[in-house]
Order: sequence, then structure tokens, then C-alpha cells
Amino acid sequence: VQLQASGGGLVQPGGSMRLSCAASGSIFRVSAMGWYRQAPGKQRELVARITNVGSTNYADSVKGRFTISRDNAKNTVYLQMNSLEPEDTAVYYCNAEKFGVQSWGQGTLVTVSS
Repeated sequence: VQLQASGGGLVQPGGSMRLSCAASGSIFRVSAMGWYRQAPGKQRELVARITNVGSTNYADSVKGRFTISRDNAKNTVYLQMNSLEPEDTAVYYCNAEKFGVQSWGQGTLVTVSS
């Protein structure tokens, strides 16, 4: 599975941003897709995840602010981020799970700063 992320950049605190992740290649039987992030000096952490039947889960720190969704026709997953905070600054990585194997996109930097 190949993953191409887009979006990211600089946004002011309180602003919004949407990330996209397009999957290609051997996408049949991908069971879930999600977004992880890694801030400087910190471990990579799960932000949001959506399964192939639409079940979602979120990190506590983003609940109520971020929304993950998917467009199966486009093989694309989105992460809508609202009310962004400086603590959301990180490199965001798209992820796909297939038979227990993880695939990763290239990462996109989100910077929340005034």
C-alpha cells in the first residue's frame, strides 16, 4: 500500500486545517487507516483511526476538535483539524493497516503558531 499525504503548513492558534491521505497499490483488504503525529523530542502517537466499517477512535487530546473521515470511492482519508493549538504542532503521518502490516506515508508538517 502506498500512501500520499497532503495538506499541512502553518496555521494560527484556533485555526483549522485539513489533511488528506490517498492510498494506492494493493489497497484491497486494508482494514483501517489513520493519522499519527510526532512532535520534536516525543514519540509518535496515534491521533485518529478509522476502520473499513467506519468505526473511529481518537486520542483524548484531540477529541471534539479533530474529525477523521474516509471516501472509499477515492481511497482517501481526511483529517479535519479545528481549534488548533500550539501543542498540535508535529509531523503528521498517514497510516494503513493490512493483515497486521503497517504502511506509512511520507509525513507532513503542521505548525500551529502566531
